[in-house]
Amino acid sequence: MKLSFTRPRSVVAALAVAAMTFLLAPAAQAELKQQNIVHLISSSQSIVAGTVRKVSDGVDANGMPYTEVTMDVGSSVKGAIKTGGQYTFRQFGLTQPRTMPNGRRLLVVTPPELPRWHENEYVVAFLYHPAARTGLQTTTGLAQGKFVKVNERISNQFGNAGLFAGVQARPGTLTASEQALLSSKGPVEVEAFMSLLRHVVQDQLIQTGGLK
Repeated sequence: MKLSFTRPRSVVAALAVAAMTFLLAPAAQAELKQQNIVHLISSSQSIVAGTVRKVSDGVDANGMPYTEVTMDVGSSVKGAIKTGGQYTFRQFGLTQPRTMPNGRRLLVVTPPELPRWHENEYVVAFLYHPAARTGLQTTTGLAQGKFVKVNERISNQFGNAGLFAGVQARPGTLTASEQALLSSKGPVEVEAFMSLLRHVVQDQLIQTGGLK
């Protein structure tokens, strides 16, 4: 990856490597390891649903390239993010290469393992906790943890591949529509998906062994 910036190239490269290390390693060890719904829920600091209102990018004071995402939060399933407000976070990488004031090109765009964000899309985001050293944040399981609504159905960029693989519920724990999700493939109905998430989180089904 070629880096061009006003700071010494070795410094920028070190910052980029640090960001990727602290952001990606906890979630996938720099490789996209398949995670099912139990893993995504368990590893997320927050789970929110809402509309992406603004996407921008830039370079912070330490020379770190980022994409900034602002969401209108319509529903907060897990964590301290409040329903009805907005939530803004920064993810590693630019939306596209940019020319710096010195005429050089900064090419550090969002890596393919991370999700891409677009204004006005309705998403369900499983957010991993912000990186301790950089403050950067992304979805749990990287691109696996961002789900987009299309025609009242929702899926991640992999078509929900492996999302319910190996997941089992204690008999009688889930509703019929929630139970049906465990054998589904491809995009699923938004309301059934959100119902499952709320049920699992509020009733602590993973912690008590109701879902595993």
